[in-house]
Formats: sequence, structure tokens, C-alpha cells
Amino acid sequence: MSASEKDGCGQLELVHLYALPALPEDEVAAVEAHLAACAECREELEALRPAMDAFVSWPTNVLRPPASLWDRVSGRVAADTGGPPLPEPSRRSREPEWEEVAPGISCKLLSTDWESGLVSMLVRLAPKASYPPHRHAAVEELHLIDGVLIVNETTLHPGDYIRGEPGTSDALVYSEEGCTCVLITSLRDELR
Repeated sequence: MSASEKDGCGQLELVHLYALPALPEDEVAAVEAHLAACAECREELEALRPAMDAFVSWPTNVLRPPASLWDRVSGRVAADTGGPPLPEPSRRSREPEWEEVAPGISCKLLSTDWESGLVSMLVRLAPKASYPPHRHAAVEELHLIDGVLIVNETTLHPGDYIRGEPGTSDALVYSEEGCTCVLITSLRDELR
């Protein structure tokens, strides 16, 4: 089946640009929202992931040619197609931004596995902040990077790891001095 036959929702080209990453920054949020709602496009993105991951070991000048080369190639393509030259993709990496999700709690999304419903992120609690009590829908793994964090009756220090099994709950997640951790958890956790 060709890509045009497979593109039932009409967003496949944007998903490909998102995977590269060559999507303009102002379109990223819309494509991520579309991916959250479209199983077909999520499957396409996952199918592209092995090829995209292989690019990591390529020399940078192959993945991002010098501006002069981009201008020459873009100019030739524009001349052949009659369209305007394409602007050079942003050289800025798509480093996720910190987002305040609740007072005193900021997250930086690292990855989302839509199929399993798991998300990995950096979580930062401000001093005296607490995460709401919650019930784990799947395994939750937390690795503390800095600060001190209390989870129920356990006090964690930098380098400590804690695992919550599905169906268990955390009644208390609190940091007196503030902390940062890596958290892998379910999108389906129940906040209380």
C-alpha cells in the first residue's frame, strides 16, 4: 500500500516531518495532539522509530548539511517544482520544555508509549511541594536525581530508586527542600 493510500486522516506527511524532526516548532504541539488521538499515525510513527534511532550514529553533517548546501539544494528543487525555496529546518533540538502541571510541580516529558499507556518524564517538586495521592494503574518507577523526597514512609536521597506495583497507592509524596526525579508511570493512574 502506498503512503498516499495509507494516509486516511491526511496527516501522514506531518507525522513524517515530526519523526525527522523537521517540523516547524509552531506545528509540533498540534501534531502531538493529533498523535494522541490517531492510532494510525501513532503506528506510523512507531514504524519509523527504528530508522530514526539509527540516525543517531550518523555524522552531524550528513543529517544537517551546511546552510550553503541546503540553500543550493532547496533552490534547485524550487526551480524544478516552480515553488518557493524551502526554509532551512531549525537547528535547535526539540528538547522538551519544563511545564508547570500543578502549583510547585513541573514536568519535562521525555517519551510516551501510547500502546502501553506509559510515560517517562523528569519531575521537579518545589520546596514544600507534594504530589497528589494516587493509585498506580501500572508499575511506577522513580529514580531520585537530587534533593530529598518522601514517598509514604520511605525517605529517598539522590541515587535512590523506588518501585510501585499496579494497584498500590501513594498517599504521601512530599519534598521539604525540593527535588528532581525521573518518573516512569501510567497515563491511567488515578488521582485521589
